[in-house]
Amino acid sequence: MTQQTLQQRFAPRLQQRQADDLYRRRPLAFSAQQPAMQLNGRQVVNFSSNDYLGLANHPEIKRTLAENLDALSVGSGAAHLVTGHHLHHHLLEDEIADWLGVERALLFSTGYMANLAVLETLMQKGDLILTDKLNHASLIDGALHSDAQLKRYPHNDMAALAKRLNAAKSQVLIATDGVFSMDGDLAPLDKIQPLAQQTQSWLFVDDAHGLGVLGEQGKGSFSHFGLTPDDDTILMGTLGKAFGVSGAFVAGSDTLIETLIQFARPYIYTTAMSPLMALAGRTALKLVKAADDRREQLQRNIQQFKQGCQQIGLNLLPSDTAIQPILLGEAATALQWSEQLKQAGFWVTAIRPPTVPKNTARLRVTLSATHTAEQIEALLQALQSCQN
Repeated sequence: MTQQTLQQRFAPRLQQRQADDLYRRRPLAFSAQQPAMQLNGRQVVNFSSNDYLGLANHPEIKRTLAENLDALSVGSGAAHLVTGHHLHHHLLEDEIADWLGVERALLFSTGYMANLAVLETLMQKGDLILTDKLNHASLIDGALHSDAQLKRYPHNDMAALAKRLNAAKSQVLIATDGVFSMDGDLAPLDKIQPLAQQTQSWLFVDDAHGLGVLGEQGKGSFSHFGLTPDDDTILMGTLGKAFGVSGAFVAGSDTLIETLIQFARPYIYTTAMSPLMALAGRTALKLVKAADDRREQLQRNIQQFKQGCQQIGLNLLPSDTAIQPILLGEAATALQWSEQLKQAGFWVTAIRPPTVPKNTARLRVTLSATHTAEQIEALLQALQSCQN
């Protein structure tokens, strides 16, 4: 067998990705995460952040960290099951569970890790995972890492989901985003949960983009639909979006959490998050629960942007959340618009394949409660210029 150097194998693929306008580059932030910030040395208004409530630079979270720097170590030092499980981890888990009305919660360093842990741990050979076609990559990867069979149903197609459920001959887990990260629409949990219960299937909801923003006290997509998770529901949430800090959690029954603690390799074999970040998460949770004014302001900002886009004839995907995608089609067009907006002082990311399907490249505008009406109006004027 002929061996290849790394250069020989991957240089052509990198060159092709550049030629197809699909090459990814990391912008460099020079300031705190907030609407007005410096990216790549340019002063811009940021419309690409998932900091939906504007808590990432909140003075109360920063003050909490400053006041506890002497009392807490920066690093946890070990995995949760060794010596890394600090009191603040434990309290944050309890407070999240109480907030969501479930028995327990379990912290993870990232949502990606949490999704891998759930799917590869719970699903066994002979089981079936049914996932929405537009689910986040971490749900797909978690399913592929399990020993179960994976089938994808058309986006939010309840007839197709019901058909697959009725045909199943083994244990089924339905996996779906609560709010879809690239389209901004919601999974119809009011229809999915009854299907799961009727067929005795398990339901796994990644509510990374719903928690903090939707429902009473920001409890997310289940609360938005007036639903309560049952004992066969698994809920994943992240702390790095509406909460403004970092980390993630899985919430559900005591049996679920103990199963993950005992058997989930992504939990067992990794260092726990910083105790300082767990403390920051506790402060963020208090702010999220009391943030009705911010959620109301966010809704006003969403409506202002949607109405403005309608007036200038932009092709928005149907979304009522903070994620407002402008569908442009070709990757080159999305890059061109994104660059023109940067020149005008606005940071709006172009989303291209393979993150989204071919010919559905878009600008993904994300709104925050801390964007001003003037900033949104200025963005709309810049978008109108892109059409000319």
